[in-house]
Amino acid sequence: MTSTLRPASTTEAVKRPGRWLALSVLVLAVLLVAVDATVLGLATPFISEDLNPSGTQLLWIGDVYSFVIAGLLVTMGSLGDRIGRKRILLVGATAFGAISVLNAYATTPEMMIAARALLGVAGATLMPATLALIRNLFHDPRERSLAIGIWGATASAGTAVGPIVGGFLLEHFWWGSVFLINLPVMIVLVLVGIRTLPESRNPRPGPWDVSSVLLSLVGMIAVVYAVKEAASHGPSWEALAVGALGAAALYGFVRRQLTLPTPLLDMRLFARRGFSGAVLADLLTVLGMSGLVFFLSQYLQLVQGRRPFEAGLAELPAAVGAVAAGLVAGQVARRHSVRAVVSGGLAAVGLALGALAFIDQSTGYPILGAALLIVGVGAGFSFTVTADVILGSVPKDQAGAASAVSETAYELGAALGIALLGSIVTGIYKGFPAPAGTPAEAHESLGGAVESAAHLPASTAEPLLDAARQSFVDGLTFASAAGATVLLAAAAAAWFMLKNQTLEPTD
Repeated sequence: MTSTLRPASTTEAVKRPGRWLALSVLVLAVLLVAVDATVLGLATPFISEDLNPSGTQLLWIGDVYSFVIAGLLVTMGSLGDRIGRKRILLVGATAFGAISVLNAYATTPEMMIAARALLGVAGATLMPATLALIRNLFHDPRERSLAIGIWGATASAGTAVGPIVGGFLLEHFWWGSVFLINLPVMIVLVLVGIRTLPESRNPRPGPWDVSSVLLSLVGMIAVVYAVKEAASHGPSWEALAVGALGAAALYGFVRRQLTLPTPLLDMRLFARRGFSGAVLADLLTVLGMSGLVFFLSQYLQLVQGRRPFEAGLAELPAAVGAVAAGLVAGQVARRHSVRAVVSGGLAAVGLALGALAFIDQSTGYPILGAALLIVGVGAGFSFTVTADVILGSVPKDQAGAASAVSETAYELGAALGIALLGSIVTGIYKGFPAPAGTPAEAHESLGGAVESAAHLPASTAEPLLDAARQSFVDGLTFASAAGATVLLAAAAAAWFMLKNQTLEPTD
């Protein structure tokens, strides 16, 4: 049976004055989160040199932010539905700015990991609130598709702004400056948001169920941690025990939601094939891409010798492609079909990642730039349309919880992608043949090898760097091939699960 989204009622079709100005505040929050995620990749070599983390600690610095967000998004989305999405957005934005200072002045790997975790707590309040407020600001389906396209395009633009601004700062200041840029953005967001954003909440939210909050938090973090540990160090009893605890907590969470009169998350949403298909597509897409994105900046800087600002510019085609695709994705999906746009976009990303599986140390930029452009276009089409499907399939009172599901899939995919694909890169890298006299930290990360080589005689340093760079590229190409396989599988799954799915009609 065709899955058609509900047409807007006469009341909903009224267009709210000032909605586009309010949207500008929401996309500012999205821009901030996107910039923060991308600058970390550029700053990683500098953090590695200054704080001297182990390979495992470096992975934790990269993925603990996503782990915490994944564990808290459903809770924060539901909390916003209850206490007000504007309120939770502004409180979260203020906290995000303050904790960014802690990130900037971290002095040990442990402190950096803790600061990234706290930033994840604040970040979990932002993304569900922005999408939920869009659902309540824009009742006209065509306007909402455009607003979601602008929302997604801004997130993609952040992937370009982050490396470029971050690259400039890293060339002129210390690595902590890439986090301090959050402060002026947050100040503008809070001051303008207080005046322009309307408050919205579920008028009948029901009681706040603390047991559900704890079950979702324990379940998500434990499962992701177990996957990360198994991927990094191989299967172990500890990883198995933590994974079993997480699975039991998530099972309890689902059972509890099905019995509560007003659940934290309405599990009946997943009975809709279009909703489930869109969520699955998001999770697999990010899983396949995130490990590559995390290590690509290191490849451009530490393997090909590009300056941070140049490395940021080199990643620009992906953002340009995503922005262009996101702005027209809703229109294209209505003209053709949802599943054709989503599956086609995912397949394009998969093929581009497959091409990156053949790069070497001296691969020319035209090949890299073309692949990144295709990745951006494919992801822009897919993410924008799936967000539209997810938001349009729920009543506006549940927009926060539904948005949280979408963002949970995104962040869970990012965490798993960095853990699984990143562990492939690290695992292959560690085994490179090193000349005698090579320090142990050179085997922990490529940044560690570069730092070690700076203190060794040329006769030892050059063979060390050649071997380390080649081993890193071997790991990166293997991870690219694995990511391509995941994306092509996601394209096939989306083709079947989004069959007959349509976006809300505009007439």
